[in-house]
This record gives sequence, structure tokens and C-alpha cells, in this order.
Amino acid sequence: MIPIRAESDASAGTETQLSALPLTAYRSAVALDKPFRPTAAPATAARLDAHVRSALHLLSADPAVSRLGLRSESLRSLADADSHAGGATARRVLRALLTVREPGPLPEGADRELDALLGAERQLRPAVPALELRTVEEEFHGTAFPAAAETVLWRGDITTLAADAVVNAANSELLGCFRPLHPCIDNAIHNAAGPRLRDDCHTIITAQRALEPTGTAKITRGYHLPARYVLHTIGPVVRSRPHAHDAQALASSYRACLDLAAEVETIRTVALCAVSTGVFGYPKEEAAPVALHTVADWIAAHPGRFDRVVFTVFEDDDELAYRHVLHVGTRP
Repeated sequence: MIPIRAESDASAGTETQLSALPLTAYRSAVALDKPFRPTAAPATAARLDAHVRSALHLLSADPAVSRLGLRSESLRSLADADSHAGGATARRVLRALLTVREPGPLPEGADRELDALLGAERQLRPAVPALELRTVEEEFHGTAFPAAAETVLWRGDITTLAADAVVNAANSELLGCFRPLHPCIDNAIHNAAGPRLRDDCHTIITAQRALEPTGTAKITRGYHLPARYVLHTIGPVVRSRPHAHDAQALASSYRACLDLAAEVETIRTVALCAVSTGVFGYPKEEAAPVALHTVADWIAAHPGRFDRVVFTVFEDDDELAYRHVLHVGTRP
């Protein structure tokens, strides 16, 4: 494994700018074109707690346990069916354990328990079909935004969005956030998709033999997400006010995601997150126009390639930043 870990709030712009690995070099290694077939059917709601505790028991000897400050014995005790710990507590511990766990094979039987659990949790989260969302043209009557007919502004949880591909704001090692319960999109997507997502990212970054450069993207399957694919991009880190090179890097991230998605014929809908505006520090009111106009330019240059591109926002100020640009409808 590459020994440098770039956490989700660490600088993603200081790595050596080497040529990023093209899709053709890793597509088969991550079985990108093979539909995901879980090893177990989704559990019933009544069996969720049993699968959580079984997974904890199977993972009790994993090196990740000590990273949480726990011992194998205490984890096995938590996993016991007669444990005083509630199901919610056991689930949080399991999530934290998977968050800090390095990529690699699971103990025998753990994949079945996790597939049953994650499959059930996906069914319990209502999926939102991307093609059923109101377009910018329908939502913002009279907007001058040039891609209004092909785009959507939607506020919600991107892990519930049934698009062909969703974008993850990743760190330069691509492996996801290793901070337990950290509220970043990287953590949320890896948690919902399951540990195979980290394994695929490790396969890619190992083949590349370098950290992922800022402004580029990689693609994997989505596993337990409603989206079949995840586009992982590295946006710029801004510590004060963004400069011209930061805007260029942010625009490059969006173009890289769309360029890469366009290489996969089955991708017709893409859901973008607000890249770099969380822990990476890019001011939201300045990132929104970069995202909107970069995507509009891409769509104009590739008419008809995608049926829908969704700008996904999660918080009030994210939505307000996009709404302001769409109402004004002029270039910055």
C-alpha cells in the first residue's frame, strides 16, 4: 500500500502531479462492467441486529479493532446476542470498525453478513430516481442558465439517489475517510456502498503507483448504493480565499467526472456533489458558479450524451449558492 494517508480534510493539492491512470488500465481489474451480485439477499428488518452482531463477531480479530481503542474480547462481548448494548450502538461500532479498516479480504462469512445488512439498509432508504426530478428549466422559470433543460438542482442525501453514477469528493489516496463517523460525503458513500468500494480504490491507486492528482477522477462500481457507479474526484483544498488556479482545478474535477462517465456507455444520468466545499474549504458561493458553468460548457460540447446531470446539495447554504446563480443566470 502507498504509505501516505491523506485524510478527507488533509491537503489534496500537494501530491506530485503525475499522469493519472486511464480507465483502460484498470477497468477490468475492478470488474467495472460486471454487475454487482451480493453474496446474500437483503435481511428482513427483524434480522438486522443479528447480522450486525454476527459481523462484529467475525471481525473481532481484525487489526482495525485496536485502532478503535478496543480489544477483541470487548468486541465479542458486544456481539453477543444477550449484550446489554443496544442495536444502534452495535451498528455504530461496526460502521466505525469498517471506516478504520484497511482494504483487504474480509474474514470468512463476513461478506455475507455485510451484504445482508447493507442490502437491507439500502431498501430501508427510499431511493430517488434521477429522471423523475424537476429540471432547472422546470424549477427556475425564465432562467438564463444554458443547460437548464438537461440539469437538476436537488437537495438531499446522495447515497439515496438512483442515478447511473454519483460523484464522491475523495482524498488523494482514494481510499475513503478513515475518521470514524466523520460527517463527510466520502465517509457516507463508503459506508453505504460497503468495504468492496475501498478495495477497488486500493486496486486502482496501487496500479497507478501514485496518489491521485487534483482535478482528476476514477470510477468504480457502486455496490450497495442505488447508483451503479461512483466517480471519485480530487478537488482543490482552499485554506483562505480561492485563487484562479483553485477555480481551474475545481473546474477540472467536474470535467474529469463527466469525461470519465462518458467513457462508460451505460451511464446516462450523473449526480454531482458540491466538490471541495466541505472540509476542503472552497467557499460555497464561489464554487457554485464554477460547477454550474463548467457543466453547462461540457453539455454544450457533448449534446445528448447524458439524459440528466444532477447538482446535489445537502445544506441550506449549498442550495442558496446554486439558486443565486440560477436566478441570476449570468456568468461570473
